Amino acid sequence: MISFPNAKINLGLHITAKRKDGYHDIETCMVPIPLYDALEIILDKKTIFTSTGLPIPGSDKDNLIMKALKLFRKDFNELPHINIHLHKNIPMGAGLGGGSADAAFALKLMNNLFDLHLEDWFLEDYAAQLGSDCPFFIENTPKIATGRGEILEPIDLDLKGTYLLLINPQIHIGTKEAYAGVTPTAPAVDLKAALTDRSRWKDELINDFEASVFPRYPEIDSIKSQLYEMGAFYAAMSGSGSTVFGLFEEKPEKGNWKEGYFVFEGVM
Repeated sequence: MISFPNAKINLGLHITAKRKDGYHDIETCMVPIPLYDALEIILDKKTIFTSTGLPIPGSDKDNLIMKALKLFRKDFNELPHINIHLHKNIPMGAGLGGGSADAAFALKLMNNLFDLHLEDWFLEDYAAQLGSDCPFFIENTPKIATGRGEILEPIDLDLKGTYLLLINPQIHIGTKEAYAGVTPTAPAVDLKAALTDRSRWKDELINDFEASVFPRYPEIDSIKSQLYEMGAFYAAMSGSGSTVFGLFEEKPEKGNWKEGYFVFEGVM
């Protein structure tokens, strides 16, 4: 069985409170985008994990896909061995949710391969144990996310035909570093209301991480400015960065990006 885990972007991202468990409450709209990894899982005589494409840091046993398998084996006895191969194309630690997508898609693939017949809400519960973004990728449709990101509410948002330009300058911003620069506050704008009118997005859909990340990494701020100069109707940093994306009504002209940047262009 093979599937293609996709990345996501955030339309607005507010850090609303610091929680007693050490996490933060957020409010954001997550949207799937057409940037994909490839994941294949087949039955085998022993359990194997291999990967190609972008190098994945850490040991195989720490990969979220292997942790997803471990969750299933904890609750379901005598699951067969599987051979897992991941081709990594989505940049890691870039605010795009690639690792979370891989884990969620692995849960869905294994659910089918093992004939577990688990419904989506059950898979979302497993996914929430793996990471805050993971549950989003089970249904993989635009959602308002609150709590740690695991409380999901469907939203009617149609970006079909919109051009996406995504730039990652290969700057690593740790999650702890990103949150350290944010003071949680109540959102100044009703996110759902703002999402209904694209003309409001540029001024009202704010990523709270930008205020502290941009002064430390002006290169990221410059990318956002360049996307607006190219005609984007909305541009923002995704997640805690460092990826910046622009949304365009028409196909944008080719930008003059630095060598070494990860550049992706697609149609939503």
